[in-house]
Amino acid sequence: MSDKAEKDAKPKKGKGLLVKAIAGIGLMATGVIGGGHEEKEDNKPKLVRKGEEDPYAPKGEGDKKGEGAPEVEGEGGSEYRTSYYSFEEAFTSNLRNSDALVQFSLAASTRRDGRVLIWMKKHELAIRSAILTVIADTPEEDVYTIPGKDKLQKRLTAAINQVLTETEGFGGVDQVYFRAFIIQ
Repeated sequence: MSDKAEKDAKPKKGKGLLVKAIAGIGLMATGVIGGGHEEKEDNKPKLVRKGEEDPYAPKGEGDKKGEGAPEVEGEGGSEYRTSYYSFEEAFTSNLRNSDALVQFSLAASTRRDGRVLIWMKKHELAIRSAILTVIADTPEEDVYTIPGKDKLQKRLTAAINQVLTETEGFGGVDQVYFRAFIIQ
């Protein structure tokens, strides 16, 4: 073999190292190796302490017109601010295995930042549907007792959080409240 043929037959070390380096960088970029050092930013709604600024707070009617007194928090109770979302329209549904109808108005609370309220408004149609499904699966005897209504509130809270989790990746509703409740 000639000297030139021997040189061509030998693998070139520089190219092999370059290929390995590129492969290593690719594996690091995809997280296969060397991962775990970078943490993803937690982008879930945060609890908002009383007196803290909520960067996601929806603007109220008073804020738009420059009217109304500033919000004042009490010093006692929870250390977190509670915000409420009221469903404008009432709910009307039948009850499970009953001729009775129930009509009620509902509100929900969160101690998390305003994204939860924004998401509730954004997904109100899906939330209303989930609420009506829960009501239609409620036995009549549950709506006549306080423990039954408490159980219903927990089921409604879970239904709202399920819709928000499926659509936005996070629930955030702490509790629901009946603003009006009529059984016919």
